[in-house]
Amino acid sequence: MPRYRLTVEYDGTPYVGFQRQRNGYAVQEAMERAVKKFTGEDVTIHVAGRTDTGVHALGQVCHVDLTRDWDARRVMEAINAYLVMADECVVVLDAEKMDEGFHARFSATTRHYLYRIVNRHTPSPLERERAWWVKMPLDVAVMQDAAAILIGTHDFTTFRAAQCQSKSPVKTLDEIRFSRNGELIEVRVSARSFLHNQVRSLVGTLKLVGEGRWTGEDVQAALDARDHQRCGALAPPHGLYLARVEYDRVFTPLDTTPPPRKARRRAGR
Repeated sequence: MPRYRLTVEYDGTPYVGFQRQRNGYAVQEAMERAVKKFTGEDVTIHVAGRTDTGVHALGQVCHVDLTRDWDARRVMEAINAYLVMADECVVVLDAEKMDEGFHARFSATTRHYLYRIVNRHTPSPLERERAWWVKMPLDVAVMQDAAAILIGTHDFTTFRAAQCQSKSPVKTLDEIRFSRNGELIEVRVSARSFLHNQVRSLVGTLKLVGEGRWTGEDVQAALDARDHQRCGALAPPHGLYLARVEYDRVFTPLDTTPPPRKARRRAGR
């Protein structure tokens, strides 16, 4: 069966997350309904990262197997057409036909998340469901210094949700990088994989450092405690975006387009 890699952007506000659930409507359902409208097939869409309720995506990666060998661009445009008709907050940015060795989740080597904070005295109505409003001034430099404690391989039990299904709390954090542009603070976090709520727990804890309520020593003590009760308050979901997913292996898209015909040479030339 032809396999298609889909790069997806969505506003997570109206959904209970990417993965299909019993308690509400998910991004996965929206996409699978659009695929069925287009192909008539009941499919299961596999995803690189299962974002939670209210979390957004700039570059989520999925894959889907279809019975018919469609042109990848046709797949993208048809899915988007049905998503628009259904008034969904989801769009496919790109589609590629891949070999069956590609898997959106298991082939991924790095996941990049972005967390956005509006740091000013008044809330921003334009960023209401797009960023976390923090009224107290934050010192980005001290937050960056404290974040260095968390880089590398650690037992992140303190920053793990109670319902996390990961087999181990040990993860390797590759990067936490802060930047400020006026009143907007962006936090970029990268790793091969994450625990449930790990990014939001880290951001919520480092916010305490930025406010001057915690020090780097407090962050170290919380990490060493391996106790979820010791982390800062969980940052809200609407500031979080799955920004990009990387794949080390080069999965060459399958191109079934026939080569162009060579022009015939005229006689006498």
